[in-house]
Amino acid sequence: MLKAGVLGAGHLGKIHLRLLKQSEKYDLVGFYDADISNAKKVEAELGYKYFDSIEALIDAVDVVDIVTPTLSHYECAKMAISKGKHIFIEKPITNTVEEAEHIRELLAKNNLRGQVGHVERFNPAFLAVKNDIKSPMFIETHRLAEFNPRGTDVPVVLDLMIHDIDIILSIVKSKVKTISASGVAVISDTPDIANARLEFENGCVANLTASRISLKKMRKARFFQKDAYISVDFLTKKCEVVKMKDAPENPGDFDMVLQNAEGVKKQIYFDNPKVADNNSILDELETFADAINNNKMPIVTLHDGTEALRVATQIIECF
Repeated sequence: MLKAGVLGAGHLGKIHLRLLKQSEKYDLVGFYDADISNAKKVEAELGYKYFDSIEALIDAVDVVDIVTPTLSHYECAKMAISKGKHIFIEKPITNTVEEAEHIRELLAKNNLRGQVGHVERFNPAFLAVKNDIKSPMFIETHRLAEFNPRGTDVPVVLDLMIHDIDIILSIVKSKVKTISASGVAVISDTPDIANARLEFENGCVANLTASRISLKKMRKARFFQKDAYISVDFLTKKCEVVKMKDAPENPGDFDMVLQNAEGVKKQIYFDNPKVADNNSILDELETFADAINNNKMPIVTLHDGTEALRVATQIIECF
């Protein structure tokens, strides 16, 4: 078992602590949190061992799980890598692309593993249809949330939209050619609602919308490709695949058949992939343990996290 320690015991940090504790692939050693009163409370109420310094925690583990505010990711990661530790680092990977690239260099130089917490890659609805998504040419995503003061220290692009940016970059095997975007700060000092359009060199276009001032929650993505439409609801963990094929000469009474202006007939049929029941955060942590133990590439690499941050930064620069 890999000895693991968590930096940061806020809302998400406590979830990581609980899951690492129950995982059979990690031995949870303890945690560090800069807020001493919160740290003492977590230790007293939940029973996790509190270390009074980052250095002491890092020295005691094999894997450092960084769940601190984004502004501190870079320094925490540098410290962990300098002591020869593997790092799991929450999204966004760092505050700037330059910081992310430096972390990648340090990790490679020290022959260590790193993974970024883009948890939607492990969403069971996305996993159920991932292999059906082939060369999409138009993608539309909506990620809407009710207002919550937590996370408003960064633009909604880094808070919410970056999830969809990572998903799109993992699917579209082409470079981003142009980016246009707009954002509006309504309650916060940074944009609370944003829309971005990504155009890729292969012709694919992605339209992304994110808001943290909505009256209802929504986390949906729609993928349009030759002869297929695929939708993923990341919130309800449901998906839908609608495909088209050449219509049979003698369609059945209940077959859905469309005919275009040229007289070509296509049959529409629905595929309902089975969605497995999983805990996405536990899965991302445990697959990282597998990557370390088997000396393999993590599912969400630091390169992936860096590229998602790069696109997110370019979107923000459009505002």
